[in-house]
Amino acid sequence: MSQLDRLSDQFVAKYKDRKVPWGQLGYATYKRTYARKIEGDGTEEWFQTIERCVNSALGIGKFTKEEAEFLYDSVFNLKCNFSGRALWQLGTKTMKKVGGDSIQNCWCCVVNDPVKPFCFVFNELMLGGGVGYNIQKENVYEMPKVKHNVKVIRKDDKDVNFIVPDNREGWVELLRRVLEAFFYTGKDFTYSTICVRPKGALIKSFGGVASGPEDLCAGITQICMILSQRVGKKLRPIDCLDVMNIIGSIVVSGNVRRSAQLALGDVDDSAFLSAKDWSKHRLPSWRDKSNNSVACSHIADLPDYFWSGYKGEGEPYGLINLNNLRRYGRLADGLDYRTDRRVVGVNPCGEIGLEGSSEDGSGEACNLAEIFLPNISDVNEFKKIGEIMYKVVKSISCMKFLYDGTNEIVQRNHRLGIGVTGFMQSKFVNDAKSFDDVYKHIEKADREYSKELGVGKSIKLTTVKPSGTSSLLPGVTSGVHPAYAPCYIRRIRMAANDPLVPLCEKHGYKVEPLLQIDGSRNMDTMVVEFPVAVPKGTICAKDVTAVQQIEHQKFLQTHWSDNAVSVTVYFKKEELPQIKEWLAKNYDESVKTISFLLHSGHGFAQAPYEEITEQAFKEMSSKTKPITKVDDKEVRSLIDAQECAGGACPIR
Repeated sequence: MSQLDRLSDQFVAKYKDRKVPWGQLGYATYKRTYARKIEGDGTEEWFQTIERCVNSALGIGKFTKEEAEFLYDSVFNLKCNFSGRALWQLGTKTMKKVGGDSIQNCWCCVVNDPVKPFCFVFNELMLGGGVGYNIQKENVYEMPKVKHNVKVIRKDDKDVNFIVPDNREGWVELLRRVLEAFFYTGKDFTYSTICVRPKGALIKSFGGVASGPEDLCAGITQICMILSQRVGKKLRPIDCLDVMNIIGSIVVSGNVRRSAQLALGDVDDSAFLSAKDWSKHRLPSWRDKSNNSVACSHIADLPDYFWSGYKGEGEPYGLINLNNLRRYGRLADGLDYRTDRRVVGVNPCGEIGLEGSSEDGSGEACNLAEIFLPNISDVNEFKKIGEIMYKVVKSISCMKFLYDGTNEIVQRNHRLGIGVTGFMQSKFVNDAKSFDDVYKHIEKADREYSKELGVGKSIKLTTVKPSGTSSLLPGVTSGVHPAYAPCYIRRIRMAANDPLVPLCEKHGYKVEPLLQIDGSRNMDTMVVEFPVAVPKGTICAKDVTAVQQIEHQKFLQTHWSDNAVSVTVYFKKEELPQIKEWLAKNYDESVKTISFLLHSGHGFAQAPYEEITEQAFKEMSSKTKPITKVDDKEVRSLIDAQECAGGACPIR
């Protein structure tokens, strides 16, 4: 059958005035997060966004006319979706410039070199990705000692050693020179930011406003302080964590980008385990830039202190079982089926095990798509949509990346992550046969399409991701999770200069500055509260125990995901003994990744979700006017601001 290069205008025109089955926050979320600026004075509508993405996918892979139109219709009707990152970047100039790095959500690397992995993380965060990194002692202690206590001085004139260019590469180069000075050259140096536009300056080439040099300089000073304290000694994992977190703080400067990190440390590293224990000491503000997990293959290895975060005394750490990530695909297929021996860590949400490269400090990328299960009618439609989304992500896996190490890993593995979301609202709960049938159908498609593309079969195919923003579009529960509560407050962070902030205030929504982990308020970031009520009959966290939630994860790990299943198990303090008992019996052979969060009493200010009564929901709703239509003029500067210098964009 002949391949199609692009959708016809006549086909797309049929969808212009069709109704999209948005969820409560769907349209506002789409306009804020995914609609790009178009020629003239506005931003895309949904039918245009899907046209851009499908046409771009056609240019990457091989699709027939029937497949292309089915893909368009399925995404338009919110039966499935590209990854959020692909939805934003497909068909853009940035994608053509940056390649696969522009399309992928997340990455992973090993911190076993004093320069390369830090620069890799900085670069990918600046490009809008999230990064997981392994800071286990066996890796960190491969690095040399901090040899020199150098002076790194900012002088904003031309008579300096290095003038920082006003782009992503220039900022990464400054970090590289700092690290090399402390570990290798021993040379003091001066740098200037006279070429970096001041905060608030217009960016003519990409639109929006610049974040300015101050956060970059402050971060470099903080990194130098940490390195100076370790002269003559090796960096510890906690030092690497702080440097990475400070890098994340630099990246989010000006609220142009977001930063997502997952730090993976050892179960017996007490300094790492207490890094987010706010009950014992005041924490640096940058420590909120990562989710922290421990590498644990045997649950009996966990020290008692690990559980202190589960009692509301700090942030509970997640668990990563590298042994199971390496040995298993789906649990149903048994040991040594789709093995993954080189996995070193996971992406920031923990649904994909990934490799790292020791050659250039880079690592493997996630390559995701998603199926909205509540909108799938039967197993045949499930199969058909699973196959078309497989073809999208398989085609993307053939793209080129910026780092040689990443290219080598991706082209060897062609790792994919076709996810499902809305599990708890779907007709497929505990339907093992349907999941098995669809999985095997995708395996068959991989054998055939890989041969057509002339590339190797994929090492992994399926996953379950948290699906926070994406699940808001159709208004389904996220991933494997139950709804948080029948009625709750959903808090969303926005830049203070985001034009949606005054719009939300105008519509009656509560808006307040972000409260940071050290107790200070960040006036550059606003937190907006939306009252939400789930449909009657939706299974909520209060309807299922913590152990039942883990069993649902195990079900999908058994019958669907050959990567991992990301889950945050909501629990009550009194359930901790049952959680420990379940883990003692099941963890070593059945869990790849898992995290937990107290449903209430967790100590988090401005938590993303907060349960409220039906009466409170009605009172809040009576004071607000839903945002069902967003004026292009109100969105325009937001979209411009996300097109920042160097091709950076926010995580989506």
